[in-house]
Amino acid sequence: MLSRFAFSKFRFFLRVEDELILPSFTGTTIRGGFGFQFKKIVCLKKELKKCHECALKKVCSYVYIFETSPPDGSEKLRKIQDIPRPFVIEPPEGLKRTYKRGEMMTFNLILIGKGIDYLPYFILTFKELGRKGLGKRKGKYFLEKVSVPMDIEDKDFKTIYEGKDEALSSSYKTWDLAFLLKMRKIKDTGKLSMNFLTPTRIKHNAKLIEDPEFHHIVRSLLHRISSLSYFHCGEELNLNFNEIIEKAIAIKKTKSEIKWKEIERFSRRQKTKMKLGGFVGKVVYEGNFKDFIPFLLLGEQVHIGKSCTFGFGKYKIEQ
Repeated sequence: MLSRFAFSKFRFFLRVEDELILPSFTGTTIRGGFGFQFKKIVCLKKELKKCHECALKKVCSYVYIFETSPPDGSEKLRKIQDIPRPFVIEPPEGLKRTYKRGEMMTFNLILIGKGIDYLPYFILTFKELGRKGLGKRKGKYFLEKVSVPMDIEDKDFKTIYEGKDEALSSSYKTWDLAFLLKMRKIKDTGKLSMNFLTPTRIKHNAKLIEDPEFHHIVRSLLHRISSLSYFHCGEELNLNFNEIIEKAIAIKKTKSEIKWKEIERFSRRQKTKMKLGGFVGKVVYEGNFKDFIPFLLLGEQVHIGKSCTFGFGKYKIEQ
């Protein structure tokens, strides 16, 4: 199970050249700026308004990254909006919104499966975005370097790209489930705390969940990880989802310190301000977690729920 599920994590270091003023949740601005600049760089048919009208859509890097389509003959997730994208942007932690000239801003990029091969596109795009400017006031920056964490705690890094000479290493660390199970130990039974660090959007029966039961977490993880595995890692999970969910329903919630957090972003595509809300905070569950540990560990790395490309759905497991 999940033998082909692979992902890589990268940290981007941006040296600010103009004052950079960002909103309270910077993930929406970073992802929005990236998407706009990425399309400008790679699109060969700019006269077309919609990507699905383009004859090059099956070989287009922008379409794969931002508008992933089901393979021909696929019966799974026929709606494009239901297919998770093969990347996650983790915005800077903390409340810092203003960066002065000379300061360094960092963020993480997680690429999944085939998406790992597209790292050069991300580097090129973020380099160009620095020249054009980021945020409402178009603050400029220089892409100083890109590094990869050498351990699961993000304490030791190795540089794979230097902005001054534009040299990119041809090899970088790829992680999988076997590595996570070896490095991250979770007890099968007892109490387990999940600390949701960024707004988390989980839907059940077409409604947003405000205070999640454990089965809500498991349903969302099963959907996201199985979809990422199928569309981006080339592996279909043959699991009895109903049986797993039934076991998840038996897990009890013993404590909740959850609150709702609303985020506002401007959509270039719809040319309007949009509100994206999600829950944050800690929840404690109790029971037997043996069957859920692989999904919990992967979700800790690739996030959970909707709008993960903005950095939503990041959590930390604590025992």
